[in-house]
Amino acid sequence: MKSVITGGAGFIGSHLTEYLLDRGDEVVVLDDLSTGRQQNLVTVATNPRLAMVHGSVLDQALVSTTVAGADRVFHLAAAVGVKLIVEEPLTSLRTNIHGTENVLDACVAEGATLLLASTSEIYGKNTADGLSEDADRILGSPLLSRWTYAAAKGIDEAFAHAYGTEYGLDVAIVRLFNTVGPRQTGRYGMVVPNLVGQAQRGEPLTVFGDGLQTRCFSYVGDVVPAMVRLAETPAAYGRAVNLGGAEEVSILTLANRIIQVLGSDSEVRLVPYSEAYADGYEDMRRRVPNNALARELVGFEPSTPLDEIIRQVAGANADGNGNEPMPLAATSDAAVA
Repeated sequence: MKSVITGGAGFIGSHLTEYLLDRGDEVVVLDDLSTGRQQNLVTVATNPRLAMVHGSVLDQALVSTTVAGADRVFHLAAAVGVKLIVEEPLTSLRTNIHGTENVLDACVAEGATLLLASTSEIYGKNTADGLSEDADRILGSPLLSRWTYAAAKGIDEAFAHAYGTEYGLDVAIVRLFNTVGPRQTGRYGMVVPNLVGQAQRGEPLTVFGDGLQTRCFSYVGDVVPAMVRLAETPAAYGRAVNLGGAEEVSILTLANRIIQVLGSDSEVRLVPYSEAYADGYEDMRRRVPNNALARELVGFEPSTPLDEIIRQVAGANADGNGNEPMPLAATSDAAVA
């Protein structure tokens, strides 16, 4: 098949590119390299079935040309990370809304199926035990840039569903919960690579707030195959599906686990949110996915334990495949890729 991956040079996108090439697909990557990196695709750079297109999903003509002849599209391109979203909300809104509309139009024109990568940010401050896909969204004020990403991705999902209903587009939506693994950058506020990097350098592991906010981390190697299976499952079209980890852990516990697993001499330092972000920043106390629908549709079971995820991220850093850390501190992951 011919697959197009927007954001294919990013963290998740590069793993998806490798996976599809290994399956025999012809793959076209569209990426403006604003947060993605050519280095992420170094293992497949010489593969004759890979084509790289440098450009933005905001370029409607380029998106149309890139998607031409595609059987399916994986739309991962987005403004990513709490830090970027808070500091550049307008860029986030434009990329995540207008870019998605361009991809949807191109898919309809070509008759290509679409997998839209969304996010657990959709649920906002809903702290329910096991968030199912029909759970209520509880967001803060639209005037707080903290909620820009969640608002934009919600519109993306609504767009995708409407295109399916009105134009017959075969589109599945995946809501990713804190996906982690090699190549994930700490530059934009992603917590695991930040904390792992600090532990490896012998620096204090900086955790925002009281550290008792909890998340469920999933390994990219578990998530990518499930994404592809959902793209190939007609029963997933027109639906949103959670893909998340199975173990709920506080960020403070995560930091201490990292220290233990890596045998680091580092200590944990709690940092007030006000030291890193503008006034009015809000975090979620808890976010736990219900993966029952993904299990039903494609047999998804997150099987990689947290300690192994930590070792994989640390190993990538040691091999030079990690990325530069975010200055100051780490918080909980807010973005898809």
